[in-house]
Amino acid sequence: MEASKLYHAHPSKMEARHIEEIRKMTAQQRFEKLMAIIEISYLLEIAKPISK
Repeated sequence: MEASKLYHAHPSKMEARHIEEIRKMTAQQRFEKLMAIIEISYLLEIAKPISK
């Protein structure tokens, strides 16, 4: 697995980079990424708020 890099550029360039990155993924990889996003979203939705 490649090490992640942080990219800081104009939003249009960042969007183009993300689109190109997704196009290079297989259907299985895109599905796994989608499921991970859904799982995180669900966990955040059901998480108890932090009380002070």
